[in-house]
Amino acid sequence: MRLGQFSTTASERPWCGAVMDDTVIDLPAAGHAAGIDVPRRLSTLLDQWNWAEKASLAVEYATEQEVAQEPLDDLTRHAPVTDPEKVVCVGLNYEDHARELDLDIPEEPVLFSKFPTAITGPGDEIVWDPTYTTEVDYEAELVIVVGREARDVAAEDAWDHIAGVTVGNDVTARDLQQRDGQWVRGKTLDTFAPTGPDLVTLDDVDDPHDLDIWAEVDGERLQDSTTANFIFGLDELVSFCSRAFTLKPGDLIFTGTPPGVGTSRDPPVSLDDGDHVTVGIEGVGELTNPCRHR
Repeated sequence: MRLGQFSTTASERPWCGAVMDDTVIDLPAAGHAAGIDVPRRLSTLLDQWNWAEKASLAVEYATEQEVAQEPLDDLTRHAPVTDPEKVVCVGLNYEDHARELDLDIPEEPVLFSKFPTAITGPGDEIVWDPTYTTEVDYEAELVIVVGREARDVAAEDAWDHIAGVTVGNDVTARDLQQRDGQWVRGKTLDTFAPTGPDLVTLDDVDDPHDLDIWAEVDGERLQDSTTANFIFGLDELVSFCSRAFTLKPGDLIFTGTPPGVGTSRDPPVSLDDGDHVTVGIEGVGELTNPCRHR
């Protein structure tokens, strides 16, 4: 199932929907018609223990009764989860990226965070002040969306706590990151965490540990790898995080980036005003965002 958040020109307030080819089923509206309580926000739906069953029943009813359906092209897409409690990020999680940087393979995941105010959606602008940072970089990433509270979860049980995956771009101000000596400020400027377009449930992903992943700037492919090069898999990351802190439904885990980021290129590449950056992941989707100075 492909889930997302959408709005119409008549109402800018987003609602959660299920993407069915070129049609989106309005899950709250379909649920209401079917006598099922489906909340408007996807994060609130994920917080319910039977969220998958509710979504499936709403989709089934809407399909059979031909109700609560909107043309995808008529809708505005938003980030699948706009209000996560936590945005956890993993550094150096691709073997080929470690080789590119001539670094040792880490023995355990390296974690940092972004603030939820960095979240933005597909088609939204990545915005920064060029007097504040001049070295803005892209990072293609597969993002875990937590679907069930997790605390001290074993790796073999971690899959039960994953709602699905989405596409993310861990936008980074390299000059701020290097100047500070730690990563929070350079990683979490407003709009520096684009995600989307959809949350894809794991039953619709062939193998999350064997997906092509890439990034393009204005059509030029600059990152091109596969999640088969993960150092730590999704199950290991959820388990590792849950030993340190409680993961809540709707939390996001950016799982690291492959080689080819701008700062590692010769000469280095930085995003600029007017650029369009696209991150793609096989079977999950493509996420494109324009860049703008303010």
